[in-house]
Parts: sequence; structure tokens; C-alpha cells
Amino acid sequence: MEFLNSNKVLPAGLPFSEAVRVGNLLYLSGQMGIVPGSTRLVPGGIREEARQALMNIRISLEAHGLSLERVAKCTIMLADIGEWQVFNEVYKDFFKPPYPARSALGANGLALGARVEVECVAVFAE
Repeated sequence: MEFLNSNKVLPAGLPFSEAVRVGNLLYLSGQMGIVPGSTRLVPGGIREEARQALMNIRISLEAHGLSLERVAKCTIMLADIGEWQVFNEVYKDFFKPPYPARSALGANGLALGARVEVECVAVFAE
């Protein structure tokens, strides 16, 4: 097991790793629509937060030698499940068919007052 932090998205000092590699799997911690290097959410609500969260995932994956095409599974946490369709519109700008496996759920609040948090599992070449 390898604990990884690229310092390209998450600010230093948080009590978790950006990613953990176990064999050929990379487990990414949840990403929110924060401005890289801060805990400040981008303005604009669900659409802009979703876009930034997915850009942050892309940045983290690339820092560890992977791309969005290597994502096998995503878990989407929404502060309001009613914003699911808006999230999907943004999601399709980042992921193309065949899409990763995915789960989505409505949460009773997210850290930093975020509208969305996305975590992923990616696979290194076998």
C-alpha cells in the first residue's frame, strides 16, 4: 500500500491522503469544487462546483500517471439529489462512453458547505 499526495489540489495538513495505491488500483479521496491549494469553493453553485471537482480529479489522476479513461468507478455525493441531472450534464463533459460504474446519493450536508463531492477508483495498466 502506498499513500500519495501530489500537493496539486488539496492543501497541506488535511488528515487524509489524496490517494492510496493498492496493487494496480488507485483510490482517490473525494474531491469537491475547491480552488486548488485552498479549501475555498468556486462560486456558481452545483454546475461550477461539479466542473471544478471533476477537474480536480483529472489533476490528481494525472499527477499519479493516470487519466480519466482509467477510472473504473465513481461515487457521487450531492447535497441535494434534485441537482443530479445538472451534475450529469457536467459529468458527460469529462467522461465518455463506455462510462465508469457509478453510484450517486443525496447527503445531509457535505464538508465546506459543498454541493457535490466525487470519489473515484482508477486502474493502472495491467
